[in-house]
Amino acid sequence: PDTRYRIIEKYTKNARFCLICNYVSKIIPALQSRCTRFRFAPLARHQIHDRLLEVAKAEECKTTEDGIDAILALSGGDMRRVLNLLQSTAMSSEIVDETSVYLTSGAPLPEDITTILDLLLNHPFRHAYEQITFLCSTKGYALSDVLQDLTTLITAMDLPPGVLAELLDGMSNVEHRLAFGTEEHLQAASLVGVFTKARDLMTPA
Repeated sequence: PDTRYRIIEKYTKNARFCLICNYVSKIIPALQSRCTRFRFAPLARHQIHDRLLEVAKAEECKTTEDGIDAILALSGGDMRRVLNLLQSTAMSSEIVDETSVYLTSGAPLPEDITTILDLLLNHPFRHAYEQITFLCSTKGYALSDVLQDLTTLITAMDLPPGVLAELLDGMSNVEHRLAFGTEEHLQAASLVGVFTKARDLMTPA
């Protein structure tokens, strides 16, 4: 059995425990059944911004406005991730700017995601596939991270409902196969195929 479970059972008469986690599924059901759950929504951007600047000033980190924006964008409302990104970037770069934040986190740069989306929407299959695999290989991007950022962009676009549904369904299948360890180059081709099919739907018969 889980060590934490035994400790909590042993000292339950004279102690109270507070378990903090991002994913409740990581806590075994036996422990969950003995807990009262409190769910907290991600922090809003304005709630994080001032605190981030305060910490950066106290730690004498040289930051730029686009660097702060990049940290806020990548944090997902998680203050712990904000501080980790600030610390990691400050340790690896003299200035915490947008490029250094993205390079430190390993997340794809926004301009690279825009380039990939343009390739998917406006270029022939072979050219799009070759350029996307080359970009991911040279920049060290994981295709799953690219998919996540592409999803954000296409859901913000004014696409016909049928086309958007086709894209999201196809991209979710690619992500599912990646989660089971299929080869990234093969799934990159599948991703290009998803967009090629969606483009056909947008072309008048």
